[in-house]
Amino acid sequence: MRFDWPALMRAGLIGLHLKPAEFWALSPAELLMMLGHGSGPAPMGRARLDELSRAFPDVHERQE
Repeated sequence: MRFDWPALMRAGLIGLHLKPAEFWALSPAELLMMLGHGSGPAPMGRARLDELSRAFPDVHERQE
């Protein structure tokens, strides 16, 4: 797993208002948790989207 350090630094320093020492003292897992990663349900995967598309196909009615 690769980290986008510039984006994480912006999120930690600007978004979370962490001081640089506080940011660098965190583990990547702690920082991701503070940013909300892993809270709530996982995003829908492609397989589930395909399943829903088959169950509820788009229907376009002709307008005359």
